[in-house]
Amino acid sequence: MTTLLNSRAGRRQAMRRIQPRRSHAVPLILLSLAGAAAVLSLWWQNTPNVDGTAQWLTHAGRLSGLLGGYVLALVVLQMARVPALERRVGSDRVARWHALSGRYALCLIVAHVGLIIAGYAEQAGTGLVDQSVTVVMDYPDMIKAVVGTAMLVVIGLISAGMVRRRMPYEVWYYLHLFTYLAVFLTFWHQLATGAEFVGNKTAETAWYALYGTVTALVVWYRLLVPLRLNLRHRMRVEAVVPEAPGVVSVLIKGRKLHRIGAQAGQFFRWRFLAPGMRWGSHPYSLSAPPRPELLRITVKAVGGHSTGLASLEPGTRVWAEGPYGAMTAARRSRGKVLMIAGGAGITPIRALFETLPGKGSDLTLLYRARSVEDLALWNELKQIATERGARLLYAVNGPDGARPEITAERLGHLLPDIEDHDVYLCGPPGLAEHAYGALREAGVPDRRIHHESFEL
Repeated sequence: MTTLLNSRAGRRQAMRRIQPRRSHAVPLILLSLAGAAAVLSLWWQNTPNVDGTAQWLTHAGRLSGLLGGYVLALVVLQMARVPALERRVGSDRVARWHALSGRYALCLIVAHVGLIIAGYAEQAGTGLVDQSVTVVMDYPDMIKAVVGTAMLVVIGLISAGMVRRRMPYEVWYYLHLFTYLAVFLTFWHQLATGAEFVGNKTAETAWYALYGTVTALVVWYRLLVPLRLNLRHRMRVEAVVPEAPGVVSVLIKGRKLHRIGAQAGQFFRWRFLAPGMRWGSHPYSLSAPPRPELLRITVKAVGGHSTGLASLEPGTRVWAEGPYGAMTAARRSRGKVLMIAGGAGITPIRALFETLPGKGSDLTLLYRARSVEDLALWNELKQIATERGARLLYAVNGPDGARPEITAERLGHLLPDIEDHDVYLCGPPGLAEHAYGALREAGVPDRRIHHESFEL
């Protein structure tokens, strides 16, 4: 086993090595590739024999532009927070798809601009600057496209890891929302100047349908559904309860909250309408099963927003979006379950520990923390274990600070039939990578390790 990862780059690499829910993602990936193949076919049908450098450059620019426009639609779709997509695949994986698709789209769009300008300049025998001015000033909808493309480049730069980490989350979040405006501005020149669409009503209608569907999903799930949820349930802070050093539970009261349809293991994106917090929307998991008039989240102070939760006043209005997440009882396929939690990852695991169907020793929870004092919700966990006859274990650092490693041998000693278990795993990336590797080495199939990244 390697040591726990310390750098942010290492944590991202760890998350890439943990790839749960593969079978659920494959059909969606194949569908996306089929769409790309259709775009390639459209370009192929409208591309005559290519002769000379100018035509090679121009046709390559057309193809990269078409693919860039298609991938850009997928980028926006992945921002729409469609419940069926997030619950089937998992919010963490959709977020990674969104980041990866954004990089592909930006590279394709930059390639499109460079190749088209170079091809037109070669054909006209002019310089790149003169040709750029001609294209921008003389072609329809190109000024809007230039502004939109510049916005996409800026958004791509601020989303790069080094820049993103130096920027307050709220600033990045609101600048990131300008993606919608950038896509709107770049859309129109695709139909006005694209050789595949001019005079081809079928292709034009299909492109409108693609972007229209994505727009409708964004409006519905990002605007109308949250508005309806919050007007109907009218949530407010009931109380803030300290649980452990730097850890608090926020009790949220509302009307008929059980009708939201949330499940243990899921999370909401929460916005607390208090001074200094109303502009931030952050994901926190439910730490108890939803009740008719009460929801609860338990949060560890790791940043400005999470630290501010301890000072929330009762009666503070709450704006929530969700529920999201795929780490629910629906993922279970075996009678026996092992749950591994670390740090603040105990919050969704605690809710699952109370609600997962099972009997007695078929349920095991292993809680990893730095010290006994850091075992948040421990009394509740003990009570649940007693009532259900489940096994509750913890692993904390020794007096010298030594960390007890989670290894395949220790897991096998704890559960000799561990390969017959479903495993729910939630915690910091370093712990998650170690536990995932140990579980695979112990014989647990990938499809039965249910994990969502703690850093969306």
